[in-house]
Amino acid sequence: MPIYRYQGRKLDGSKAAGNVEAATQELAAEALMNKGVIPLQITQGKQNTESGFDWKAAFMPSVPLEVLVIFCRQLYSLTKAGIPLLRSMKGLTQNCANKMLKEALEDVSNELSSGRSLSGAMQMHPRVFSALFTSMIHVGENTGRLDEALHQLASYYEQEVETRKRIKTAMRYPTFVISFIVVAMFVLNIKVIPQFSTMFNRFGVDLPLPTQILIGMSNFFVNNWVLMIVVMISLFVAFKLWVNTARGREKWDHIRLRMPIVGGIVNRAQLSRFSRTFALMLRAGVPLNQSLALSAEALGNKFLESRLLEMKSAIEAGTTISSAAINSQVFTSLVIQMISVGEETGRIDELLLEASDFYDREVDYDLKTLTARIEPILLVIVAGMVLILALGIFLPMWGMLDVIKG
Repeated sequence: MPIYRYQGRKLDGSKAAGNVEAATQELAAEALMNKGVIPLQITQGKQNTESGFDWKAAFMPSVPLEVLVIFCRQLYSLTKAGIPLLRSMKGLTQNCANKMLKEALEDVSNELSSGRSLSGAMQMHPRVFSALFTSMIHVGENTGRLDEALHQLASYYEQEVETRKRIKTAMRYPTFVISFIVVAMFVLNIKVIPQFSTMFNRFGVDLPLPTQILIGMSNFFVNNWVLMIVVMISLFVAFKLWVNTARGREKWDHIRLRMPIVGGIVNRAQLSRFSRTFALMLRAGVPLNQSLALSAEALGNKFLESRLLEMKSAIEAGTTISSAAINSQVFTSLVIQMISVGEETGRIDELLLEASDFYDREVDYDLKTLTARIEPILLVIVAGMVLILALGIFLPMWGMLDVIKG
């Protein structure tokens, strides 16, 4: 998340300066106002992800979406029943099983006791409550419809949970097969092939090319397995460090969208999430430019986020939403048509929700057929391994039979 440098004055007139972390400049100003600071100048600094690999963030578990769904549902029920907010938060804190969420709720309860708003208190815990979450809460507080905002958030996160479950279910079989292929290769190269190599050397048989390749690979595995592990770990760490940079993360997110077979699924899933998030923010009454910025951040894809922020700048410069969407070159014709019609009729939120439902159905169908599309590739890989092993082992054994026969 970006860090903004600010200069301003406190309520007593004294000067104030420092840094604040927020998704957009508007949210940074809002956070400062909640702290009692009137901002006079706000400039964007470097993102906190550019300073290197964040080891603490990497090993700190995030709050599961299922936990956030339960929290939103419970707070929605308590708020709708008319129970005071502070009492509701303290009750939810006592019954919370997730340690990270419980600590955040304790701090939120303390901030509420000191007079801070709920959204302002939640903004102090960006790893638990996202910018989208706090913005929805802020709109709900200002409009007196906090219960509706919580209900919309619960429905949004429930949809996200269902999408993730479908993706995990579809990827389970390919992951299982590929894992066993890798394990089988290690076992064959370290345990099985060396035994055959010793036997072939004892008989002095001329080894064919497939057998020589297998024995060469096996010798490399046996003699350099420590080096291979070190290299794999080093490559993994280097990849993580590269992805943790702003340029590396944007490049990797772009590559993900262009991967064969799964790239189209990822792209449609991202468009579905954007459409749903953008419609949710507009329906809640969040300003258009802020809704676009928050929807871009909620995607979790830096390539798409940078294009959407360019789209936001074009809209603020006076370009229509549909023209800016076309120039961004990240939307399909369906989303552009929905935005264009919604812009003319004033029903962008409704049409974007329909587009999101359409993409959800497409992603669901693609995930159901993903295994059928990957199976031929896996079969070719397994068949190739079996063919090489058969040629590499049986050809010299036939030569051994010729030697035995005299």
